Amino acid sequence: MPWPLGVPALVAVLFLLLPLVGLLVRAPWRGLPRLLADESVAQALRLSLVCASSATGLSVVLGVPLAWVLARSRVPGTSLLRALVTLPLVLPPVVGGVALLLAFGRAGVVGRLLDDWTGVTLPFTTAGVVVAETFVAMPFLVVTVEGAFRAADRGFEEAAATLGASRLTVFRRVTLPLVAPSLVAGAVLAWARALGEFGATITFAGAFPGRTQTTPLAVYLALETDPSAAIALSLVLLVVSVAVLALLRDRWLPGGHA
Repeated sequence: MPWPLGVPALVAVLFLLLPLVGLLVRAPWRGLPRLLADESVAQALRLSLVCASSATGLSVVLGVPLAWVLARSRVPGTSLLRALVTLPLVLPPVVGGVALLLAFGRAGVVGRLLDDWTGVTLPFTTAGVVVAETFVAMPFLVVTVEGAFRAADRGFEEAAATLGASRLTVFRRVTLPLVAPSLVAGAVLAWARALGEFGATITFAGAFPGRTQTTPLAVYLALETDPSAAIALSLVLLVVSVAVLALLRDRWLPGGHA
């Protein structure tokens, strides 16, 4: 490798890995079980797992049909819809939280109707955490599954249709199995993104212990009072991130085969 390329490549590697090395070096390994067993830490972890899993389930239920529409629809304006759907991928999370407040807050466009008709309020509740995480995580699933729908061999679908299967049956029995690996990959990505969500969550749902304080929020707050607990929680999120990369390496990382 020419040194003009090797030197900046080495600097890039060091730049990306040194913060992780610093986290591992400063980790309170001996006290890690005690820190993770603390009630507030365990509470944040449980809440994160429940909310991230709920957001992933909601993303699958809503995102798979949306991905199919984006992949197969020929209606004018689909390209604009695709751009709007993927906007949360690049939108600053705090801006997303403000947008959620304006839409689903008590004085929001939809939130006002929810409050008047059903008495349901989303901001600063556990349900609000799920909504915020779904908002930022669903585009990951939609983009992944849409690509799979586009690449799927439609010959199988046409063959099933000629045998008398209805469109819904073709979708359920033929199309979904064809895109199942991508659906799983998209769901894992969405779950990991939801688990690590911070900006939209703290803006829309706040950081109330036991109700809306997820693990990333607990890390941020613990940095001021208990840095050891913050490092312990950061290690948990780091392990989850590494596990996600390991699960998806063959699908997302070139040359990922062992």
